Amino acid sequence: MIPTLRFGLALFGLLALGIAQASTTAEWPRSLTTPHGVVALSHPPLRIVSTSVTVTGTLLAIDAPVIASGATSPNNRLSDRQGFFHQWGEIAAQRGVKRLYIGEANAEAIAAEAPDLIVMSATGADSALRLYDQLSAIAPVLVVNYDDKSWQELAQILGQATGHEAQAEKVVAEFAAREQALKQRITLPPQPTSALVLRSDGKNANLWTANSSQGQLLQQLGFTLATLPPKLNASTSQGVRKDIVQLGGENLAQGLNGQTLLLFANDETDAQRLMSNRFLAHLPAVENQRVYALGNDTFRLDYYSASNLLARLEQLFISQ
Repeated sequence: MIPTLRFGLALFGLLALGIAQASTTAEWPRSLTTPHGVVALSHPPLRIVSTSVTVTGTLLAIDAPVIASGATSPNNRLSDRQGFFHQWGEIAAQRGVKRLYIGEANAEAIAAEAPDLIVMSATGADSALRLYDQLSAIAPVLVVNYDDKSWQELAQILGQATGHEAQAEKVVAEFAAREQALKQRITLPPQPTSALVLRSDGKNANLWTANSSQGQLLQQLGFTLATLPPKLNASTSQGVRKDIVQLGGENLAQGLNGQTLLLFANDETDAQRLMSNRFLAHLPAVENQRVYALGNDTFRLDYYSASNLLARLEQLFISQ
């Protein structure tokens, strides 16, 4: 149950499961309709706490006043010593973003920052939905999905919630121009493409769907995503997420049926490991050595990692 907030009521036509963009000319106060009810704000937030390390990058890209964020495990291929993603960790440090906790959300740590807006994800490993009621007593809580939309759509949603509509529009427009320029120059590898994250054991993978940020970006560039075999017994056990399909065992070979394989959140070592797997040697992409690693910072796409991804695709598929 959402506590009654003393903030104003200028209700936008925003939709649950990915708040639709409202008019950029609307004034404050404003209200947002989310999957967990109406969140009302009297003024643009000045102290935002993000419980989702995935969403934090997009908040930073639109210059939202993020003061603190949850983090993931530090010092690995995805994250820096703070547990912030490599692609924006330095920017977070420059802006003084505080690490609140690693992994599981901590309500006391969040409350200690006196936020005037708390942002959390609806799905994924960094979701803090179990604390929604508790956190709602501290400050308005904005719940967003990132598993069914592009980072651009997420940026526009967060722009509406923070009063940073202009900044969101700016980064989206700049990226669109760069993306369109790349599309005009790129020579696509044989299609369709399977886009995936190869797990560390080399025997399992997460396949990006058309709903994922990764899948949407590839399609915007002209790539065609491979369609899974209709009888494949793939898993979607990671909650209600729409952005991935889990592949393992014999399903790994069946599911990687694209003429080209693009490996996200993987490096060249991972690409070589996949091509050395004797159970995958018969795949057309492996036989023809069309397996490409796109870098460790592409596990979750935001403005920063998506920009790096464009640079990598340019290196791979534009003839010099």
